[in-house]
Amino acid sequence: MIIEVNLLPGRQKKRGGGAPFGGLADRLRVATRDRYLTAAVGTLTATVLGVGALHTLQTRDGGDLAEREAAAVADSTRYSSVIKARREAVAERDSVERQLAIIAAIDSNRYVWAHVLDEVSSSLPPYTWLVNVRQTSAAPTPKAARVDSTLQKKDAPPARPGEAKPDTAADGALRFRLVGQTVDIQALTTYMRDLELSPFVHRVQLAESKAVAVDGRDLTEFTLDGEFEQPARGAIRTRVTTVPLR
Repeated sequence: MIIEVNLLPGRQKKRGGGAPFGGLADRLRVATRDRYLTAAVGTLTATVLGVGALHTLQTRDGGDLAEREAAAVADSTRYSSVIKARREAVAERDSVERQLAIIAAIDSNRYVWAHVLDEVSSSLPPYTWLVNVRQTSAAPTPKAARVDSTLQKKDAPPARPGEAKPDTAADGALRFRLVGQTVDIQALTTYMRDLELSPFVHRVQLAESKAVAVDGRDLTEFTLDGEFEQPARGAIRTRVTTVPLR
């Protein structure tokens, strides 16, 4: 005689041929549940490994960046005094070069009128003389001063309507006018040609020519306009002059 004890009250034991089908269904449910569980565990494991690998890489890169930053800060601290001294030396050099350029520009304009007067007098043909020599342009300005003036004009506000504009035609060249007299009209042509051949004078033009009577003689009075020209290096001859001191 076999005694059966029902441990699950309310659940009746299946009878007859239904037992095999019920067991198969239970096994299928368990297998399905195990497959999803395995997939979930695999996904979780892969996620944990990926996060760990990324953390390791980020930590290593962060350490490298920290070392590079420390090295850069050390180099900047070491060379800061050298960089400062170099900047001061460059600024001083630029200031000296600017002063030397201004001095050279002023010195180059020092003997302009001496050359002009020497050329206009030495080129005079016979029976021709000058009555008046005057400058018709502003005094030549040093090159550095012209650059500063150009920068100031660029920074200046635009002119208002009806306001007179500044004179922008001046290019720093020295222009002059000669008034002379001659007894021979051909001498005037010769004088203009000789002035154009001079390395210091160019753009010689006849402004006026008229007949005048001076002391009972008929003369030709002429007016010439010219411009000083900076000669080439080969056209300038220098000579050393020694002055004894007492």
